[in-house]
Parts: sequence; structure tokens; C-alpha cells
Amino acid sequence: MRQKAQTLFEKLGYRKIMVAGILLTGIILYAFLADSVQSDTYDIQLFQLSTDTIRSEKTVEDPVKTEQEKQRLAEEVTPSYQFMEEFVDNQAALVASLFGYISEVKAIPEKAQAPLTEKEMIEQLREDLRLLETSENGLRLTDDMLKSLLALSDERLLNVEEQLNKTIQSYLTKPIRTEEVARIRTEIEQEIRRNEQIPNDIIQAAVTIGRFGIIATELVNEELTANQLEQVRDSVEPTRILQGQVLVQEGQLIDREVYRQLELAGMTEDQLSYQPLLGLFVFVLIAIGLLLVVITRSHKDDKHKVIELLVVLVTVSISLVLMKLIAEVSENFDMVISFIFPTALTGIIVRLLVNERAAVFVTILVSAAAGMMLPSGYSSSLQVDVAFYILFGGLTAIYLIEQDGSRGRLLQISLAVAGANTLFIAFYLLLGQTQYNWTEIGFYFTAAIVSGLLSGALAIGFLPFFESAFGMLSTMRLIELSNPNHPLLKKILTETPGTYHHSLMVANLADASCEAIGANGLLARVGCYYHDIGKTKYPQYFIENQVNIDNPHDRLPPEKSRDIILAHGIDGARLLKKHKMPKEIIDVAAQHHGTSLLKFFYYKAKELDPTLVEDSYRYQGPKPQTKEIAIICIADSLEAAVRSMKKPTSEKIKKLVDSIVEDKLKDGQFEECDLSLKELKTVKDIMCETLNGIFHSRIEYPKEPQ
Repeated sequence: MRQKAQTLFEKLGYRKIMVAGILLTGIILYAFLADSVQSDTYDIQLFQLSTDTIRSEKTVEDPVKTEQEKQRLAEEVTPSYQFMEEFVDNQAALVASLFGYISEVKAIPEKAQAPLTEKEMIEQLREDLRLLETSENGLRLTDDMLKSLLALSDERLLNVEEQLNKTIQSYLTKPIRTEEVARIRTEIEQEIRRNEQIPNDIIQAAVTIGRFGIIATELVNEELTANQLEQVRDSVEPTRILQGQVLVQEGQLIDREVYRQLELAGMTEDQLSYQPLLGLFVFVLIAIGLLLVVITRSHKDDKHKVIELLVVLVTVSISLVLMKLIAEVSENFDMVISFIFPTALTGIIVRLLVNERAAVFVTILVSAAAGMMLPSGYSSSLQVDVAFYILFGGLTAIYLIEQDGSRGRLLQISLAVAGANTLFIAFYLLLGQTQYNWTEIGFYFTAAIVSGLLSGALAIGFLPFFESAFGMLSTMRLIELSNPNHPLLKKILTETPGTYHHSLMVANLADASCEAIGANGLLARVGCYYHDIGKTKYPQYFIENQVNIDNPHDRLPPEKSRDIILAHGIDGARLLKKHKMPKEIIDVAAQHHGTSLLKFFYYKAKELDPTLVEDSYRYQGPKPQTKEIAIICIADSLEAAVRSMKKPTSEKIKKLVDSIVEDKLKDGQFEECDLSLKELKTVKDIMCETLNGIFHSRIEYPKEPQ
């Protein structure tokens, strides 16, 4: 199955598959989160009883209530008034004009050739007073009033004018508002009637003139008042429907006001907002863009990048499925069960199978998705408490995982995650300022502990499936394979102790060299432990296992010795496959000699047959395909050569290292791996340092006297 998938990947092209995988990740994210970002809607009818207690899932402004509040405060604003001094002078001028017209009409008979009749005088005076009669206040003097005024002598008319002006001025010099005009006119009427200097026969005309003279002298300053109203309206804070606010209780009648608020909160069934879906689309674009950056920044080849992407895709999908299950059952609980979600699950898996950078990204992505999917309040957008809870738990696991990612270590990390979860729950409960009973407190702390333990348990359970499905080798698996109690390592130790010691020495050289150039040192070390397991088939035919026995090759023809030696790589790979060992370890056994020449037996055979073909004495290969196997190839040859060296020194070791590496380069053994010359120089330096440390000269102690 895996071989078919690899063939398909190579046919389509890894880059196309990577783009398709990233798009698929975005589609899965969008599909799972689309329902979560949409507000819950209800089948609500006007003037019916509500079947649920409905709370607002978001905070929105209520424009109607806001406008009502603005109107209420505006009505309470006291208008700004301004005293109009010019009105006093204007009214005095009008009264003076009135009496001036009367005096002029009275003077006409004296100047005219034919005297005017009384009726003509009144008509003339009426014509002169037309403007005053049509003014805003409207002076209304009857014919009898005009007749009585015309009947006064000039002296008495002047006296009446002075008395009326004095009385009117005494009132107008004080601020008079519009609503006070009627009262002041009544007061001035009473005062005129009490004035003894005004003749009784014109008292009604004087009262009319006096009332006409009173107008509002303190008017509203429209501009200033408008500014005050604007300031008051602007100072009003918008009235909001708050997230979590109860809009209608179960069994309550849904009147027009309640229905309006439900519509405003977007909770009626006929309302569908595309805004959250558009926002989710932007979120998914950001997520897959960052995922593309994280995957492409990996130093692995395209094939491994695709595998890493698939690991991310599957782990994120698993998390989304778990969130969906928790969200579905959460309605049956009064408490927030979202805290039971395994916070560090994705972080642990991605950290062990991919790298730390990808693990941090996936943890952030999953925490953001959980903030949208897992309920912990009344919001339909983002639950920050759940998001932070998963983020801190996941980061705790990521930064505590080291190279020794054994199962026991993962259980310890699970306890650390449980501790981090518990601390966050304490923060959550204290910050919320909500009263919790002991049952609720116990539930939340228990959920935090269960979340941490589930993270490790599920990670341990899922890892073998990931390793099998994607052909990946996790740090934890490598640690398990390096355990000396492993059956195959026991087999090497008991049947080929010399080979076992040789493998340990090669492992030290390869591990240090791989770490120096950024390759997988742990993989190289574990591969070295098993690379010569094929020698267990004929252990006595390999020199490191020939203790106190004759070399059996001395009794065999070169062809037979060749077949035994060349077969140990094939036999080892076959044995490892039989025990279902990881492909990377099998490759080490099959490729650690590449296609190098078995020189000793080749030259021995060539002495007998000069026409011998060299290829018949070469290992079957293939040549090393990875940096790690290439380094193991060097270390394997080097360790055997140095061990056979008499009195090794730093100079001898350096020459031997250069010679072996040069020989393998010329033989083309590194042509199919991406080991650069610069890295090869670093490998040589590290191997020289390591070998010098192993084969350093020792002090020769003096013999004890007999």
C-alpha cells in the first residue's frame, strides 16, 4: 500500500501534492469551523411564547434605545437665553410713533382749508396705524378708543404718552421670556388701571397700548442651544445589547420590542449573515499561508515535506473531530466540559514526527480553532479562555520534549501538561470573579488533569499508526529500538559480541558526525546498532568475532568467502524486515557498504584468475541514499581500520581518515546522497577528534618489584 502511494506521489509530483494537501487542510478547517462561527438562530414568531431562554451571543448596539436616550437627555437641556436690549428701544419707538400719528391727525384740521369730520380723522388715523395693526403683536384699537384719544388735549395726550412709556419701560428693562408675556401684560394692565394720571375715558385705550408694548425681551439663542443639544447627544454612550444578556425568558411573550432585539442580535431564523463566513475565510487563508511557510522552510526533501504536511493534516483533523464531539455533548452539561480536551495531543505528535516549529504552529492553529468550536460562554466567535488553555498546555509539552522521547518520558510530560492545565484553571476561576461551588471547582481541576493525561496517552496510542501509515520514525521509537533489551540487540550481543562492540564504536562516530552537520544523530546511532545484524548468520566468519579460533576463511576459496561476507548486508536487511523494523533501519543494513569492493578477497582471487571481473566482488548496494547512511559507511570502515592499527597516533588516524574518505569518494559511493564536500570535511574532523579520544596513548606504569 505504501509502495503504491509512493509511486502515485512520484507520478503526480510532490509539489502538486503539497499544494493539494495545503488546500485540503484549508477546506477541512473551513468545513469544521463554518457552523461554529455562525450565530444560533431560533424559529421565533411575534406574539408567541418563547420555548427557550435566549441569550445574546454577541454585543451589538441598539440604535433605537440609543436614540431614545439621546432624545430624553436633549429634552432635559435648558435652552440658552439672550436679553435683547434693542427690543426695549424698538417698543419705545413704536409707542412714540403711535402718539405721533395721533398728534398729526389732530393737527390736520388746523392746516386744512376744509375741516375734517371726526369720521375722516379716525379713518386717517386708522390708515396711519395700519403697519402697527399688522405687526407681530398686532395693535388692536377700536374706533371708540381712537375717538377718545383724539379728544384729548395735546398736553394730556403728551402726559398719557409719558405715563405709558414709563410703565412699559419699567417692565421691558427686565428680562421677559415668551411664556411670561401673558402674565406681564396682565400686570401692566392692572398697573395702568391704577394710574390716576390716565383719564378714565381713555383707560381702555391705554391698557391696549400698554399690552401692545410688552413683548419677550429674553429669547432663546438658537445657535448656542443647538450646540448644547449636540454636545449632550454626542456625550450619550451607545446603548448595547451585551453578550450573554437574556433577551427573552422561556415562556415569555415575544412582543415587538423583544422581537426587535432578537433581530438586532441576529438570532431570528430568517437572518443569515455572511460576515462571519467571510471572516473565517480570511482566517483559513492566513492559516494555510503560514502552514505553507512552515512546511517549505523544512530542510527535508520534497518527499519528506509532503509526509510532514500529511502528518499535520491528519493531526489537525483528529483534533477537529474531538472538538466536534465535545461541542455536541456540551449542551448536556451545566459546566464547561471543553477543558477536558487533550491540550497537548497535536503538539506532542507533530513535535515527535516533524519538528518543533511545525508543532508550535499547529498548537496555535488548534487553539484558535478550539476558541471557535468549543463552547465556554455565550459568544459564537472566539472563546479566548479555551484558546489560551489549549495553547499553554500544548506549548508546555512541545518545549519539554527532548531527544529522549521515550514512552516513560511522555508520561512525565503528560503530568507536566496536567500541572500547566491546572494552573490555568486556577487563573480562569480567579479571574472570572464568579462564585463556584466545590463541585464545579473539583470538576474543572479534574478536567485539567484528565486533559494532560489524555494528551500523553492518546499520543502514545496514535504514534504507531502514524509511523506505520507514513513510514516515519519518531524519536520515541528510536529510543525504544536503542534499548539493549530489544530482542535483536540481545541476539547481536549473545551471538556476535565482537560485532556488538564494533557497532557501538561505529555508533559513537556516526552520532557525533551527524550532529555536527545537522543530520539525525539518533537515527545514525540506532542504525549502527543493527547495521551488522546479518553477521549473526555466520558469526565466526567475521574477524571481530574470531576469539581464540582459527580464521575459517583460510580453509575456503575466495569465492565462498566473498559470498559469506557480501551476504551479511542482504541477510541483515532480510532479518530486519522479518521483525518489522522501520525502513530507515533496514536501509542502513542494506546500504552501509554501498557498492564498495571487497578488496582482500578480490585481490586474493585475482591472483588465481587474472581475468576476474571486479564487479563480482562488489557489494550489491544500493549506494547510501542519505547523509546518515553515508556517514555510517565511513565510520564502519574507519573503526575496523583503526582497530587493526598498531599504536595509533593522531597523525596516523588523520591519514587513515583522509585515505578512506578519499577512496570512497573516488569509488563514487556518495553520488546518490546529498552530502556536500563541506559537510564531508566536518565529518572527517569530528571522526578524528572522536578516534583520538578513544585511542589516546596511555601512560606506561612501572612494573612492581618482584
